[in-house]
Amino acid sequence: MHGGERASGNLEMFGSLLRFFRERAGMTQEALGKYVGYSKSQVAMVERGERAPRGQFVEVADEQLGAQGALLAAGRKITASRFPAWFADYAELEAKATAIYMYANHLIPGLLQTETYGRATFEVHCPPLEDEEIEVRLAARLERQKVLTRKPAPIVGFVLEEHVLRRPLGGEQALKDQLGHILEIGRRRNIEIQVMPTDRQVHAGLDGPMILLEGEEPERTAYVEGPSNGYFVSQHPDLGNMFARYGILRAQALNPEESAKLIDEVAGGL
Repeated sequence: MHGGERASGNLEMFGSLLRFFRERAGMTQEALGKYVGYSKSQVAMVERGERAPRGQFVEVADEQLGAQGALLAAGRKITASRFPAWFADYAELEAKATAIYMYANHLIPGLLQTETYGRATFEVHCPPLEDEEIEVRLAARLERQKVLTRKPAPIVGFVLEEHVLRRPLGGEQALKDQLGHILEIGRRRNIEIQVMPTDRQVHAGLDGPMILLEGEEPERTAYVEGPSNGYFVSQHPDLGNMFARYGILRAQALNPEESAKLIDEVAGGL
């Protein structure tokens, strides 16, 4: 999953306040960046609530923009988080879900990624990410994977398109190691991994990838991710249709044993 860094909901408020004082001072993002040691794009990310201000950013900006302590006060309310603003709510639900079901059709999901493969997905991001941003996002992604070994363990299911198992992000060795990692995770009793082969003539998931969650509150919800944002589906009939669609996908895909055999064959060919 992709996007910029987020600090709690207060970061969006801080960003709006920063933009207000910057524009009131007649200063460009590039000019402010020279004072705080940020690039123009980094300042823009802070203003959009996609990046937490670091170092002396808040103190310097407050002084240079004549905010008279307003930015300092707002900055003290920021609780750091490494997730994108639009993804943080999902990550919170995922961490406490009793069941997680994912259908992926363009890359191996973050919960299954090795560090090398995950880094490769960020290194090919368009537009390019800065090294610091890659490290922040990668750490957050690896941290999310703790849900797979949490106690009590959630029930977790994945349906992966066969072609994502053949896309060598990071190189062939990175992919081979990634496939071995998937096989290892698939041996856990609470996790089932299935592959949708490319030769299927019927396919219930042509509308795109989806994530389904079951928990205490809300009892059921779905999450759909786009290029730079995501949204929840919690109302019927759409929610019910998505759970039904995932059930059909599981029936159309190879079973876990057949899937493991295919994954092993792909890895053996690398």
